[in-house]
Amino acid sequence: MNPAIVVTGGAGFIGRNLVEALNQRGEANLYLVDSLGLDAKWRNLAGLAFEDLWGIDDFRQRVRTGALPEIATLFHLGACSATDEADADYLLDNNYRTTRELCEWSLKNGTRFIYASSAATYGNGAQGYSDADAVTPKLRPLNMYGYSKQMFDLWALRHGHLQAIAGLKYFNVFGPGEDHKGHMRSVVNKAASQIMEQGKVQLFRSHRPDFADGEQRRDFVYVKDAVAQTLFYHDRPDVSGLFNCGTGQARSWENLAQAVFAALGQDPVIEFIDMPAAIRGQYQYFTQADMTKARAAGYTHNCFTLEEAVQDYLQILGMTPVDRGS
Repeated sequence: MNPAIVVTGGAGFIGRNLVEALNQRGEANLYLVDSLGLDAKWRNLAGLAFEDLWGIDDFRQRVRTGALPEIATLFHLGACSATDEADADYLLDNNYRTTRELCEWSLKNGTRFIYASSAATYGNGAQGYSDADAVTPKLRPLNMYGYSKQMFDLWALRHGHLQAIAGLKYFNVFGPGEDHKGHMRSVVNKAASQIMEQGKVQLFRSHRPDFADGEQRRDFVYVKDAVAQTLFYHDRPDVSGLFNCGTGQARSWENLAQAVFAALGQDPVIEFIDMPAAIRGQYQYFTQADMTKARAAGYTHNCFTLEEAVQDYLQILGMTPVDRGS
């Protein structure tokens, strides 16, 4: 049997899609790490092949005691991903210290370490969206979640570990497997439900004069593309560093809403509402992954367009109209 692969956050959104892709490659010697809690996240495990599922505390204890099988690759995707999480101590332990502990263990044991950073580290975008090492220390995240991710990026950079590991700065990922995320689900997911229930979608009004309502722009990346980019660094252990994971193309929230309406076969009805005051100071009005570094490293696949991705996603959810032909 081949050495094992571990996926933390394996029952989560990107994690379960990564496990599915590994299964499709014939990989089943997989160990997942996650907390299933009381929600419906367990449903993400249905249909997946793996050896066992450990809680994060159990896994950390196994790391400390060496009670683990031989591990070829550790995909560390598990984290608190709530951008509005206010418990800074929890984020420090869960997103920074755990990542550092697993990285140190991987380096010591010859295990390939691939981890999830975040586009939230870019803050308001004042420094641009380059993943170059010279830019990383200049970034100023807007929330504690982004800072907890930035802390590990900086630690790995400072100690030279980015020469041996791979980190991915995921931009706005959406797709199957995110239903359990509640208010942190993608706008594609929320909008589709809203349109089916109310016939309209609500978007945040712009609170900046340089952006019209609905023209706030993000780099929306389909989870299938996020997984493909993640697996690239698994397949190429000679490629290390911190890399953006996106499409390289910013699209507006209005573009996204129109794509959802089109996939559902309905005419667009968009209503703009005030952004909650609590998040206005943390809101990113524009993000766009600079994919230069990833392309130079050898990643050449084209991403789904926003329209293609939304169509595929809603078709998987069974929400698109059935084409019965003429």
